[in-house]
Amino acid sequence: EEIAKHKGPPVFTQEERYKMVQAIKWVDEIAPGAPYVTTLETLDKYNCDFCVHGDDITLTIDGKDTYEEVKTAGRYRECKRTQGVSTTDLVGRMLLMTKAHHSNIDEDLDYRKHTDNFGKGPKGHSPWTGVSQFLQTSQKIIQFASGKEPQPGDTIIYVAGAFDLFHIGHVDFLEKVHQLAEKPYIIAGLHFDQEVNRYKGKNYPIMNIHERTLSVLACRYVSEVVIGAPYAVTADLLDHFRVTLVCHGMTEVVPDKDGSDPYEEPKRRGIFQLVDSGSNLTTDLIVQRIIKNRLEFEARNQKKEAKELAVLEAMKRLEEEKH
Repeated sequence: EEIAKHKGPPVFTQEERYKMVQAIKWVDEIAPGAPYVTTLETLDKYNCDFCVHGDDITLTIDGKDTYEEVKTAGRYRECKRTQGVSTTDLVGRMLLMTKAHHSNIDEDLDYRKHTDNFGKGPKGHSPWTGVSQFLQTSQKIIQFASGKEPQPGDTIIYVAGAFDLFHIGHVDFLEKVHQLAEKPYIIAGLHFDQEVNRYKGKNYPIMNIHERTLSVLACRYVSEVVIGAPYAVTADLLDHFRVTLVCHGMTEVVPDKDGSDPYEEPKRRGIFQLVDSGSNLTTDLIVQRIIKNRLEFEARNQKKEAKELAVLEAMKRLEEEKH
């Protein structure tokens, strides 16, 4: 209700969002039903020293800074936003149906023409929205990686897939896999963009390999990621990582390019297991939710940008008055 009031319709339900945030390895506790405007009362209630937000402006429906009270009290910290990562950007990719967001694909003119129209407010382009490219660095991967090697007695479990728009269906699956062993060490194999596009079609994956890598690494159930894993789970891969169990969800397994079963080798070794996540949420369903709410999303973005521009203009005027 709070998000719908101040920002527009959320993509995920309340329960989905709670579970997703709880699955992030840097989160210790969630505060359900938190108010949109962060107050000192909320910080004290949960025994927090300060609150943190990105370096973009967050406004209420009335155009007020949602962090004004905690900023004044000196209990606010800021983190730099990651360039090229935003909900608006992902929504744009879903609606545009192009593949230009995939790694190693040149941005085409048609894509550029559409991006100019998407996420544009009444007064031009907002500095926080629009469709851009996320740039991966080794430092970023190091920040997200656990850095832990498998220990003696660990059960090394291998899972593979696209893990696109990392969502509650993935979390539920990984949690179930995690429960299969006393000391699980889960390795997630992520297929390259072109491979995912081969078996998923359309403009999938929505998130490129770099974005998917960080999303999966952020999950508390995952110990390691294989970036650009082969589609077929080979003997070499199983031996190299000393894999004791290979798991797959209840989704369809598309044959490899030569028509063979990509899980032939783990099945032959008797280490393959199907795991039912109990969730029916898929990347396709998320895209359908967004397309259904398309007009509301676009209206929300335009309203957000108009507010941001008004705030920027007011700040500029204040600066000019000072001088």
